Amino acid sequence: MSKLILSMDGLVLKEIPLDKERLTIGRKPSNDIQIDNLAISGQHALITTILDDAFLEDLNSTNGTYVNGQPVKKHVLQANDIIELGKYRLKFIPEAAPEMISAVEGIDTAALEPIAPGADGDYSIRQGTAGAATTTSTQIIPPEVRRAIQAGDERVEGSRVGVIQVLSGANAGRELVLTKSLTTLGKPGQQVAVITRRPGGYFITHVEGANFPLLNGRAIEAQAHPLAENDVIEIAGVKMAFFLRS
Repeated sequence: MSKLILSMDGLVLKEIPLDKERLTIGRKPSNDIQIDNLAISGQHALITTILDDAFLEDLNSTNGTYVNGQPVKKHVLQANDIIELGKYRLKFIPEAAPEMISAVEGIDTAALEPIAPGADGDYSIRQGTAGAATTTSTQIIPPEVRRAIQAGDERVEGSRVGVIQVLSGANAGRELVLTKSLTTLGKPGQQVAVITRRPGGYFITHVEGANFPLLNGRAIEAQAHPLAENDVIEIAGVKMAFFLRS
């Protein structure tokens, strides 16, 4: 289970397990983490935990919320991130440190399978390794995305599985099979999107970054957008194609 280490002036005060989906931080006693200090707003910040991911959101606090010295409104927590609230520090310790994402692509290369050339010399798609991309994300996870995650990882009998094929960059010609309820793609701090798997199909949602991902050359809107066969997605400068496999 992931946890937070609360400290002040270098002195560790306590460890806080992230054992709830929503954990509030603030000065009022009603908060899950109460910090009785005038620099802290009554309702200061919120941490949402879904599966292995934790998302921090500032609740319009007076003095702001900082991560590693930078002010944030919404932020995907990474291993050893330091949340700063006045003189207090909350260090984020994930249950298991995630693999380092590619500095170039921002998607998990271990989950990508290379394309194999066919007999005629053309490249054809072959079955990839199931897995999810390294996480980073959010808006903070919209309700429709959260429901999709909580619905689990079950397939509808007879349905086809989505696949992302990388079209540009160092990982061009590789693919990621979308077998999980949620797959996160992008670069932390730059641009992140999640693809969710639902009984009705696959949907892409923007979760982090000033610019929204492009779908077939046009920026998607804030709400979840359905994906169709042969859609071209562009996230953090990397182009990817979406298709369905039986």
